Amino acid sequence: MGAHPFSSQRTNPWLVIPAPRPAAKLRLICFHYAGGGAHAYRNWDKNLPPNIEVAAVQFPGRGVRLTEEPLTSVDVLLPALMEGLIPALSKPFAFFGHSMGALIAFEVTRSLRSLQRSLPVHLFVSGRGGPRERDWEVKLSKLPEEELVAELKRYGGAPNEILENTELMRLMLPTIRADFRVCETYNYLPGEPLDCPISACGGLEDFEVKQERLETWRDETLAAFKLRMFPGGHFYLQKSEPSILQTILRDLQSFL
Repeated sequence: MGAHPFSSQRTNPWLVIPAPRPAAKLRLICFHYAGGGAHAYRNWDKNLPPNIEVAAVQFPGRGVRLTEEPLTSVDVLLPALMEGLIPALSKPFAFFGHSMGALIAFEVTRSLRSLQRSLPVHLFVSGRGGPRERDWEVKLSKLPEEELVAELKRYGGAPNEILENTELMRLMLPTIRADFRVCETYNYLPGEPLDCPISACGGLEDFEVKQERLETWRDETLAAFKLRMFPGGHFYLQKSEPSILQTILRDLQSFL
C-alpha cells in the first residue's frame, strides 16, 4: 500500500490525519476552536466507520507548528489555509467546525464556491452563532492576562490545572489571543446562501451561544437546515462526543 498523501504533517502542515483511510468514501475535515488545535479531534476516527476519514486542520502556533507565528485575521488565514486544504479535497468531503472553527469552515466553503470548486456534502457548525451578527463579541484578545485566564475558566475548555500553570499559559496565551483576534476582526460580507445543507449544533447550557443564535445559520443555506442541542456548555463536545458523532453519521447517511 502506498503512503497516504495527507498522513504526514511534513507534506501538509495544515492537516493532521490520526488514522489514514485511503479507501474511505468521505473525508470529514474538522476545524478547531480558538486556542485549540487538531488534537481536539484526535479520537473521532475511533468512533466513526471505516468509510469516513477524519482530517483535523492545524493552524500555525500550536502542535508541531508551535514555532510558527499565529495568524490574527480571516483575511490572512484564509488564503494560506485554502492553499493547504485544496489538495485534501480530492474525494467527497464534509466540514465540521466548532466555535471559531465554524466561522472558518463557513468562509472556506464560500471561498470554494467563488473558485467554482465542489462544496462540502454537508457543513456542520457548532458552538457559534450565525456569521452575520458580530456586535456582541467581547474583545477577549485585549484583556489583561489574569482576566483572560478567568474568561477561559468560565468557558470551561481546558482543565484548571492547565489554566493555573502560569508558565504554560504565558506560552499559550499569544496563540489564544491571536485566535480571538481572528474572531473579533471577522467581517461578514453579504453573499448568496450556500447550496450545501447545514447542521448547527450547540450546548444547552452554553451561556454565550444560545439556541436562537444557532438558529440564524438557517439564513446561510438554500438546502436543508437542522438544529440540534446537546447537554453541556460551550465545550459540550467533550461530554457529548458519542452523541455528536452519531448525529454527524445520521446527517451523512444519505451520502454514505
